[in-house]
Amino acid sequence: MRILVISALIAVMGYLLLWPVPVEPDAWNAPKDKGYSGVHHVNDKLSFAHAIALGELTALSHKEATTIKREYGPEDFALRSDGTIATATHSGTIMLLAPNDTHFTPWVNTGGRPLGLEFDASDNLIVADAYLGLLSVSPSGVITLLTDAVDGTPIVYADDVDVAENGMIYFSDATTKFSAKAYGGTLSGSLLEILEHKGNGRLLAYNPNTNVTTVLMDGLVFANGVAISHNQQYVLVNETGSYRVLRYFIAGPKTGLVDVFIDNLPGFPDNIATAPDGGYWVGFASPRSASLDDLSNSPFLRKVVQRLPASLRPKAKAYGHVIKLNKQGKVTNDLQDPSGNYPLTTGVLETADMLYISSLTASSVAVVEKANLPKGEDE
Repeated sequence: MRILVISALIAVMGYLLLWPVPVEPDAWNAPKDKGYSGVHHVNDKLSFAHAIALGELTALSHKEATTIKREYGPEDFALRSDGTIATATHSGTIMLLAPNDTHFTPWVNTGGRPLGLEFDASDNLIVADAYLGLLSVSPSGVITLLTDAVDGTPIVYADDVDVAENGMIYFSDATTKFSAKAYGGTLSGSLLEILEHKGNGRLLAYNPNTNVTTVLMDGLVFANGVAISHNQQYVLVNETGSYRVLRYFIAGPKTGLVDVFIDNLPGFPDNIATAPDGGYWVGFASPRSASLDDLSNSPFLRKVVQRLPASLRPKAKAYGHVIKLNKQGKVTNDLQDPSGNYPLTTGVLETADMLYISSLTASSVAVVEKANLPKGEDE
């Protein structure tokens, strides 16, 4: 019996130390987490949200039984010139909410996993599809591939997108290594990229006049949300794995330079979007993980962590959290839902009277009436 126990322990230790895993972690020093204090003090300001359901997806199984599944994962929004709101789900369906409608209606399906969305000046919906690349959907619903490669390398995790006034399209390729399609989906790919922390992500630009795609920045640890500044001088990109927002200048004397817009954030920043008053909304998919921060300078142990059963690895926590930044990168508003009733919040679309909140996993869109926000907020 003792021999069996010893043999089992040796096998377990051998597995934890030697079993091949896809990550080759780099050492880094995570900034000290200040937690939910100061401008990020715990609050329940998102508790005023109500839900708009996404509806059901009908699929035929073996050509006989009909299975009903909920649509889920409205990861981003785009606002059309007529006030219609677009979102997209894990099934690949792009859905529309027309003004005065009470529910989203299916429009087209990309056949991939659409994430970032933005309408251009002609009301074409530009889509960062994690499985397919950068797409354009015409007002009539015709889907066109704009680009799926740059400098001879495939775009394997197109994540978020924004369109400049001059027509240039800026978008993120979250990781060049952990393809969302090949590694079990968008969440699985993101966890691998963040755990490895080598910086396989990049910020790209696509010129619709020349059909040329270029790399503006690389070395990013999960390049995520993208937003062009109100003055069209720079592009903001969320570096999720490093808890910060970077600024890449696209015009003026600083063209091509990069600086930090805000850093040491309390969670994993996902999407970023412009607000009507000149600010920017950022959503946090989850609070930071203390265990990941503690192991930031221990690549060997992070590799061991990847060998653990999925249930024992660090995972996203259901905690609703979005913030608003001004043009100086200072936090002007912080809305939270510690209960996690609306989980894994990714971003905000602000309209004249509403805040629409997106999510990685929810089967609905959360909506907050700005009039119901606590007094003193800038909405």
